[in-house]
Amino acid sequence: MQAYGPSFAHIYNLRWGEFANQVAPRIREFYEKSTPELARRNLLDLCCGTGQLALHFLAHGYQVTGIDLSEAMLEIARQNTQRYLEAGEAEFILSDAASFHLDRGYDLVVSTFDSLNHLPDLAALEGCFRSVYGVLAKGGLFIFDINTRTGLARWNNIVVEETDDLALITRGVYDGESERAYMRISGFVRNPDGLFERFEETVYNTVYNTQDVKEALSRAGWTVIHPARIQDLGTPLANPESEGRVFFVAWK
Repeated sequence: MQAYGPSFAHIYNLRWGEFANQVAPRIREFYEKSTPELARRNLLDLCCGTGQLALHFLAHGYQVTGIDLSEAMLEIARQNTQRYLEAGEAEFILSDAASFHLDRGYDLVVSTFDSLNHLPDLAALEGCFRSVYGVLAKGGLFIFDINTRTGLARWNNIVVEETDDLALITRGVYDGESERAYMRISGFVRNPDGLFERFEETVYNTVYNTQDVKEALSRAGWTVIHPARIQDLGTPLANPESEGRVFFVAWK
């Protein structure tokens, strides 16, 4: 799986945390309403990044474990959640989402912002599903999102953003047929000392067919699975490939 260094982690924290702030309340509300008698507040945040989604759940009384392959991301996540760490309500662990084992079980596992598209292939994705199944309690819920081929077609653009602290250029490329889309992210970011640092990172998304994802979940052990929109996680999508982003809901 891709791992990112300090500059990219800093940019991510400044620029891309808002997605987690948007989806976290919807996921939490769906979980709590769907299983009111079982809605134990115990979350694994898979590919947790800099901890924005974790912060939402921590603020609502959840115990949260976050795992990520980037130590730079985890360091910022720890800074963002420091008071919860000190209270013993959060922990952040360096690990690969494609294959991991944890000593405790979880009732809710969440992975957002197309993190699982960053796995290299379907075999790694299925390895992730097996790992999640192993730590998820019976009756627990796994929710994650992926960019579809339709969504990745929107990567074909160049976006320039500029603020007092950041100059950001993103260049996306996807031909609509191959199994990966690429995005080059570069620019300058202001460090705490006031000086600007240049950064450059190339990231990719692996293209997964939604039916292949569902079949991989089934092979890993899940029997109750459906793709949905974040606005209505309880309603299965009839044609998920037409969506730009799909959230999978899987019950153990």
